Amino acid sequence: MKSHHLFIVTAVIEAATGLALMLAPAVPVSLLLGASLDSPAGIVTARVAGAALLSLALACWLARNDGQSRAATGLITAILLYDTAAGAVLIYAGLGMGLSGVGLWPAVLLHIAMAVWCLACLRGHYNSHPR
Repeated sequence: MKSHHLFIVTAVIEAATGLALMLAPAVPVSLLLGASLDSPAGIVTARVAGAALLSLALACWLARNDGQSRAATGLITAILLYDTAAGAVLIYAGLGMGLSGVGLWPAVLLHIAMAVWCLACLRGHYNSHPR
């Protein structure tokens, strides 16, 4: 499976989320967790997370036409790690901590779907490049 579309979709989603976290961190946090950012440290942490997501978005955008290289395989693996970890953290927030905003479970489903897409792309990479 080609990763061109995966990189574009990831770039768009993470750029939007990253910008939201950097510019108005209370909004995405409230939508995801149904909670407010009560401290300056929470706001700073959300903005740093936003910067990280913007970095991921930029890497995906720049790699969108280089889907078959080893670097692309590494980027897909990194996206897989991110989506798996983010999904797990959000599931824990909902089930373990009782947090829930209107966007929590859709975000969980999105991260799971993106992780499955990453796995399909990686499978295609490894099947087309035997080691």
